[in-house]
Amino acid sequence: MKAKKSFGQNWLRDEYVLDKIVDSANLKSTDSVLEVGPGLGTLTQKLVSSGVDIWAVEADQDLIPGLKKRFKNAKNLKIIPEDILKFDMGKMPEGYKVVANIPYYLTSNLIRTLLEASNKPTLMVMLVQKEVAERILAKPGSMSVLAFSVLYYARPEFVMEVGRELFDPIPRVDSAIIKISCLNQQLFDADTQKLFRLVKSGFGEKRKMLRNSLSGGLGVETADIERILTESKISLTSRAQELSMSDWHNLYRASIASNLI
Repeated sequence: MKAKKSFGQNWLRDEYVLDKIVDSANLKSTDSVLEVGPGLGTLTQKLVSSGVDIWAVEADQDLIPGLKKRFKNAKNLKIIPEDILKFDMGKMPEGYKVVANIPYYLTSNLIRTLLEASNKPTLMVMLVQKEVAERILAKPGSMSVLAFSVLYYARPEFVMEVGRELFDPIPRVDSAIIKISCLNQQLFDADTQKLFRLVKSGFGEKRKMLRNSLSGGLGVETADIERILTESKISLTSRAQELSMSDWHNLYRASIASNLI
C-alpha cells in the first residue's frame, strides 16, 4: 500500500526501533494494548508476538483488508476501523497501555484526548515528531499548553531519537520515542475547564507578557491580573512559557479566589 499524505502515513521499517517501542512499554502477557494507526501492521506484528491483547484502531479503510488478511490467525488482536479521536476509550479494559507510531498531525489532540479520558491508559509509548517530543519535555522557559497538559496528568520521558531515513516515505523531520506514565490523579485539584481556560489564555499571545495575554484572554482588567500575579509571587514581566507547574497552581488558586475564571 502506498502511504497517504492525508492520513500522515510514514511506514517505520527499522526492526531495532520497532523492538525498542515495544520493549519500552514493559508489556506483560496480561496487558491490554491500544495501538493507534497500525498501518501495514509492522508494529502490530511485534505486539501480537508479545502475547498481549491488542485493539488496533485504523482510520484508513483501505488498510483494513490487508490487516485482516495478515493477522487472520491472531486471536489476541481486534482490528477496529475507526477514527481514534471518535473511539470510545471506555471500551478498553481498565489499566490498558497505548503503543503507537502516531501520525504527526494527530499527536497533540490524541495525547490530550487520552490524558483527559475517564478511562485513561496507565502508560503511553509513542513514536512522534521530534519537535513535538521536545515540546512535551520542555522545562520552564520553553513551556507550552501541550507541556502543561502532559505534566498535569502524567510524567513524560525521552526514550530515543529516530532518524527520518528509517521511514518510507521519508518525512521532512526526525522523530523520537517518548514514554508517558499517567498519574493516578492529576497534579493538583482543579476545575479542569477553568484551569485550561486560564492556561490557554496565558499562552494565547506568546510574545506578550503574561499580564497582557491573561487580561485579553480572560476579558479582565490588567490591574486585576497584576494583583493575582503579585499574590502568586509571579513577576509582572513574566511570560507564560516561563512559569512552572507550581506557578500555574498558585495562579489558578488566586484566580478562583478572585472569581476571575
